Parts: sequence; structure tokens; C-alpha cells
Amino acid sequence: MTHVVTEACINCKYTDCVAVCPVDCFHEGANMLVIDPQECIDCGACVDECPVHAIYPEEDLPEEYQDYVQFNIEYAAKWPLITQGQAPLDTAEQFKDVQHKGEFFDPSPAERGE
Repeated sequence: MTHVVTEACINCKYTDCVAVCPVDCFHEGANMLVIDPQECIDCGACVDECPVHAIYPEEDLPEEYQDYVQFNIEYAAKWPLITQGQAPLDTAEQFKDVQHKGEFFDPSPAERGE
């Protein structure tokens, strides 16, 4: 099993989860994170660290978020690895309590300035 990041992360991108991950399984998009299920060791450390409750163990994933299993697989293969915490997006406070944020998803990779 693995853990899954859902749309609650969109336009927030808090990285508290990244800071506690012992295996570096998070990948960074422009406005959210995803988990690589091949790297996740199912430790659960990230779940309680997420301020917007965007991360679920796969077996506890609500029905409405089932598509995010494949979503995480797809984008983890495309986006760069993130291994250190950073400041959340400027929109985080505005979007942290917003429900159903899928329409705001930005599929482009993160701007890293490299």
C-alpha cells in the first residue's frame, strides 16, 4: 500500500509532509505535491503533518478521491523530487479550506529557478 495526495493540496502546497518523509517519495508540481507509490514505505508520518488533510493511506482513501491513486502515479513520474520543506504557496491561506479544487490544478512542473 501507499499514501495518496488529493486535491486538497492544490494551491496550498504545504511541505510539512516532505520534511518528515524518511524516504523522499514526494514530487513537486506547480501548485501541489504527489507521492511516488514505488518509493512510499507506508509509514504514515506525512498524514498528520499535512495542515489541509490532503494525504490518505490508500486503503482509507474516500471514494471521491479514488482517481488520485493513478494521478499520483502519473505525476510522480513527471515531476521533480522534492526533499526539503519550503514555504507554502502565497495562495495557501486563501485556499486551505476550499473544497473541490480540481479545477485549479496546474499540470506544469514546479518552477525551481534552476
